[in-house]
Amino acid sequence: MSQGKFQNKYRISSIRAQWWDYGWNGAYFITICTQDRVHYFGEIQNGKMVLSGVGIIADLLWHQIPMHHKNIELGDFVVMPNHIHGILIIDKKSNDIDNVETGHALSPRGDRACPVSTA
Repeated sequence: MSQGKFQNKYRISSIRAQWWDYGWNGAYFITICTQDRVHYFGEIQNGKMVLSGVGIIADLLWHQIPMHHKNIELGDFVVMPNHIHGILIIDKKSNDIDNVETGHALSPRGDRACPVSTA
């Protein structure tokens, strides 16, 4: 049996709790790091974060998340030179229908959403 294109070189075991459904309501602390900790998002200058072009895009896309997902609220968020931290709050009402969407963060909501019943 083939191990695939990368021969499992880049596989890491999941740190997610197997007993938890990450679609459940709650506040989730998110950290996203750049590859090799390269300072893609900007630099600290005189004690302040100065965003690069990529850092500005990361900041804009984070703040657009609620425009694409109706049950998401944003908590605190910060862009650092080589990572971002943020809190996503999922607050689904009991009568809401989950939507599964394809595409990326810049895709508009709409007819591509496929309703999935949670009942």
